[in-house]
Amino acid sequence: MAAKVFLHVGAPKTGTTYLQDRLFLNRASLARHGIKYPTGYREDMFLAAVDLTGIRWPEFRDKSHGEWDALVRRTKLAHGTVVLSHEILAVARPSRIRKAAEDLGDAELHVVLTARDIARQLTADWQEGVKMYGTKSFARFLRETMAGDPRTSKQWFWRAQHLPRVLSNWGSVVPPERVHLVVLPRSGGDVWQPFSRLIGADPSWAPRQTDRANSSLGAAEATMLRRLNKRLKAAGLERSDYRSLVLNAIVYDTLAERDSTRIALPPDAHEWATSVAKEWVDWVGASGIDVVGDLNDLVPGPAVVDDDRVDPDRPGPQAVRDAALDALVGVILEAAHRPDPEARLTRRAARAARRLARRPRH
Repeated sequence: MAAKVFLHVGAPKTGTTYLQDRLFLNRASLARHGIKYPTGYREDMFLAAVDLTGIRWPEFRDKSHGEWDALVRRTKLAHGTVVLSHEILAVARPSRIRKAAEDLGDAELHVVLTARDIARQLTADWQEGVKMYGTKSFARFLRETMAGDPRTSKQWFWRAQHLPRVLSNWGSVVPPERVHLVVLPRSGGDVWQPFSRLIGADPSWAPRQTDRANSSLGAAEATMLRRLNKRLKAAGLERSDYRSLVLNAIVYDTLAERDSTRIALPPDAHEWATSVAKEWVDWVGASGIDVVGDLNDLVPGPAVVDDDRVDPDRPGPQAVRDAALDALVGVILEAAHRPDPEARLTRRAARAARRLARRPRH
């Protein structure tokens, strides 16, 4: 069994995909230095996290069965330091957290949470919901979020992003000094630097970097996608088909690549978010947990004034049309590069015919 296990539990939209890709791409180099990232034959630990948390995603239920136990077995076979990571672990229920701690109990368990300021997390979480076949307006999302009790709400945002809630849940199975909060600077920066040092690695041990980015959407792109999602749902498109047909060609390869204005909170929501962030800072300061970075970076910067802010729900018809046309171009280009199934069948039939022709006749 590993001597130490660093369990990175989120939060979503804090550079987690980048961290996981870098750990995966450099797993051989890191292993030579005693840092193991035991994904097995998969690129990440998503299915293991789904299995542990019990999140009800029908398209992954069968695929995820047994994945957590398999990950635990690989961890127990490893030596040195093991890193486990997936952002949806942030929403794990206390009973599932206890199971994780029991399963990994032979090692010195550390819990790691990466965090950004709440203003950026609010806009990022809403966009991510739209990318995942959502249709909710930004105004409605903010109303529901601001009205809910963050400690008991079933809303995904509060379950995954409320720092005291997530850290209290996961902190119940390890002492405070083994709970680590990595605060990302408001000014940006490479999350790998503080994360690698926390797990006992030199940043240079992972030189390979991913070219995959989980980019943000602008107001026009988000509005266009919400409208498209409404029509696709009305037409009966299944969520599993949405991932394969829309998420890559339209969202990641086209809309996320457009030069667009960053979505910002309206002044009243920004003031509320600032007060929430200050409560978090006070809670963390009194908790005794290990903090990497500046806690003040959890507090949002200055609000965007109304004259410079674009309403995410009303970005202007021309901007939405341009986004829609670019999305259409992306779909056509993706379709043009797909292999022709009829041509493939024809080639297979021709090869079969040639094999038959070469057979000796009796």
